[in-house]
Amino acid sequence: MYTYICDNTIDGILTGVYDAYADKHPLREISLTVDIPENLSLFTQYITVASDSEKAAKVARTLKSRFGQDFYETIYQAAMSGAHSGKSSMDKANAIFQTIALALSSGNGTKTLLALGEPCIYRVFELCRATGREAMHLLGFVRFQELENGILFSKVHPHHHVLPILGEHFSDRFPEENFLIYDENRQLALLHPAHQHYFLADATTLDSELLSRVSEDEAIFEQLWTTFFHNIAIEARTNPKLQSQMIPKRFQRDTIEFQSSSAHC
Repeated sequence: MYTYICDNTIDGILTGVYDAYADKHPLREISLTVDIPENLSLFTQYITVASDSEKAAKVARTLKSRFGQDFYETIYQAAMSGAHSGKSSMDKANAIFQTIALALSSGNGTKTLLALGEPCIYRVFELCRATGREAMHLLGFVRFQELENGILFSKVHPHHHVLPILGEHFSDRFPEENFLIYDENRQLALLHPAHQHYFLADATTLDSELLSRVSEDEAIFEQLWTTFFHNIAIEARTNPKLQSQMIPKRFQRDTIEFQSSSAHC
């Protein structure tokens, strides 16, 4: 048996797929993982995979050319999930590898993804759905603040790596704006210079003090909005449970109206 240990990134997993096929071991003897196993098996050879963007790009091109963009997007969103194993015993990297192997074997990516009776395909479906749902939530809940330097800034705390999905959406919506979306959980920043394509950057050294200095207009509008939000509430009709259904609590920490304990609606 051969277990390939990959980085927990789309490039890492696709590099693992590339290396697994390049090594020409029987597919039934191969598995991929993004976690170093706690208990090593005596009869398994563990192979550490070094992420290689060129190898990953080759696998991506193969998937797109043979099975189309929708198939690749499913694999991509599954790989971007923050879950490794979760409720399922199947590691996400192995589920992706097995799904790709089934598609290459059958020659039909669409039919492969419909075969939800296969554990690996159902796992990919779960992971993709979780990432997509969170991204859709954030498209509605992301709030930008105008900083002193004119940059639009937003902080998020997603379970899954959804910054690329947010980047595609907001780049199309605000092409003329300089904006930054900061994923504090991953210490990663999405930066969009005006009229250019966005890019991701390490944000471990991000100046939090600078990001807290909003423009004068922003401060005024934030005060107006929070005042409206609190005053429009009818105390007798306060319903925190319904409020949390409309805006889940884990998103409330990044919305200005909920940063006060007295928020009601």
